[in-house]
Amino acid sequence: MDQVSVLPPRRPVTDRRVLAVRGERRLELPDELVTEEPMEIRVAGPGRPAETVAVTMRTPGHDFELAVGFLLSEGVIEDGAWVRAVRYCDADGTAGADDRLNTVTVQVDRPIAIGRRRVGAVSSSCGVCGSASLDGLLARCRPLGPGAPFPGGMLMALPERLRVGQRVFGRTGGLHGAGLFTRAGASLAVREDIGRHNAVDKLAGWAVLERRVQLSDAALVVSGRVSFEIVQKAAVAGVPVVVAVSAASSLAVETAESLGICLVGFARGASANVYSCPERITWEDS
Repeated sequence: MDQVSVLPPRRPVTDRRVLAVRGERRLELPDELVTEEPMEIRVAGPGRPAETVAVTMRTPGHDFELAVGFLLSEGVIEDGAWVRAVRYCDADGTAGADDRLNTVTVQVDRPIAIGRRRVGAVSSSCGVCGSASLDGLLARCRPLGPGAPFPGGMLMALPERLRVGQRVFGRTGGLHGAGLFTRAGASLAVREDIGRHNAVDKLAGWAVLERRVQLSDAALVVSGRVSFEIVQKAAVAGVPVVVAVSAASSLAVETAESLGICLVGFARGASANVYSCPERITWEDS
């Protein structure tokens, strides 16, 4: 699998001067803002020109992972074996460097039908694109099989471990985070983005590009709440446990129950709510 980038990546932060109000004082200070830019995701089948699948608002960084993860979670590709190359937009003499770094093309080795997919803009707050309903997800995802339970105390400690890995959030205070952790609590990968769903797609893309086919021994941890699209992406990636700092929506819980995913919310220190599949957790060592 080729990953081609001849240009330096865009920065995830943007420098800006702000008027800082500190009580009665007014100070002009330097600040760092989370970068939010559109990224066009294209896919090219065998002997076919690249076609646009979506334009998503994202924070630059791990763009190739985002593109591949998005295509996987939306069912455009079925697994990483489909992917042959990922690259930024080829130079054509007219596009500037910024435009080229905001367009990613994924080359696949099998025919795909883009016309049947939803093509359009995806905001940083909306992750539901191709699978807009539980029925649509169940049509292409089988329930996850049983596996060894995860230690409950370890799961509740994961949000803090995720926070440690959110380096850009530490600088800006304005990013969502998602991480994959082993059954023993070791960090596999942490990704950040202005869109929570994008952060999860980056993890799915990381797994594909790193040839990590099985994620059945991993737990997904996300900052903030869990809605349907987060559980959807976990199911497609084969992750059996999802842990969140905040609440879960009703459809997220219904989806998790249907697909055999253990969904944990409000995981803060020694407390949490287990919404589904508690058998995936053991409390013996907690």
